[in-house]
Amino acid sequence: MDTTYFGRKFGLMIFMDNTTRTVLYYAIVSHETNSAYKQGIDHLASLGVDIQSITCDGRRGLRTLFTRTPYQMCQFHQAQIVTRYLTRRPKNSASIELRRLTLEIKLLDKEAFIQRLDHWYVTHEAYLNERSTNEYTGKTWYTHKRLRSAYRSLRTNSDGLFTCQEYDHLDIPNTTNSLEGLFSELKRQLHSHHGLNERRKLRFIKEFLGLKSLK
Repeated sequence: MDTTYFGRKFGLMIFMDNTTRTVLYYAIVSHETNSAYKQGIDHLASLGVDIQSITCDGRRGLRTLFTRTPYQMCQFHQAQIVTRYLTRRPKNSASIELRRLTLEIKLLDKEAFIQRLDHWYVTHEAYLNERSTNEYTGKTWYTHKRLRSAYRSLRTNSDGLFTCQEYDHLDIPNTTNSLEGLFSELKRQLHSHHGLNERRKLRFIKEFLGLKSLK
């Protein structure tokens, strides 16, 4: 499940079955919220849909809503989060090594990843904890805030990044890439109908998703 946006006016939240690529549920939303995701899950459950696992982008607090269902954090989204903090071409060795580790998540299991993350932390702990000081006020702050945020994201999300391996028999996807493909196709088709007002754009989206739901 994931949400994409069309400018600043509205977003489209979609729940897709990974095996059949069928759209099970969608909603037009103004903002991506955990309550909206829960509403979608509850709706599917009320229809008798057997939800075996959930793969999503790892929104804060989302995992706590689905404690009884295996939850996979999208590994591609995790890489995007780290890249936003460190850029694609970080300069210092600590950032370079942390981004390299992030890009290798798909090649690792949980134990190997945690070991390498622990080793990275021990190696770069002093650099990570460096502080800067305002010479006039004496106030201090962490010098490498973005690096700390990237590390904290990996540490916090590590439990959900390898669920697909823990429940191998369920064939859980490790990314939401199939859904991203659907979003790309929809936006490509919408672009070829450039100039639609919002009402007609919404109608086009609903008709497009109606076809995808019939697969």
